[in-house]
Amino acid sequence: MTEAYRPTTGSASTGHSATRTADEISGWVGWVVFAGLMLILLGFFQVIEGLVAIFDRGYYLVGAEGLVVNVDYTAWGWLHVAIGVIAIAAGLGLLAGNILARAVGIVIAIVSAVVNLAFIAAYPVWSTILIAVDVIVIYAIVVHGRELQNR
Repeated sequence: MTEAYRPTTGSASTGHSATRTADEISGWVGWVVFAGLMLILLGFFQVIEGLVAIFDRGYYLVGAEGLVVNVDYTAWGWLHVAIGVIAIAAGLGLLAGNILARAVGIVIAIVSAVVNLAFIAAYPVWSTILIAVDVIVIYAIVVHGRELQNR
């Protein structure tokens, strides 16, 4: 005879407490690993976007005067490179369970989203993709960020 599996909680049925201890890792840890890896990937994308802005100004759809903030592409490029380097470092720190990396990761994802929103006229599809990735990273860090802390 086969019986349906019915998970139960509490110490009476399994011998374990219904609450999680600090040493247990939940299934949500995957979201934090995902956020760390996406932050690293986002950093590389930002660096690439920055290098293109620095070295090939004719690549983008509009000139610098067509952007939301009228700044030369070289300045935009260095801003994207800086965001990318910080995002890579924050992603690595997040994978290591660093609390400071969680805060920096959230801030850098917010800054990245705002900068890409201002840069959207130059490269709309790419900027939109990066903004979407930023939102997913923010969600994963805010909601599940502490999962890697005690690893």
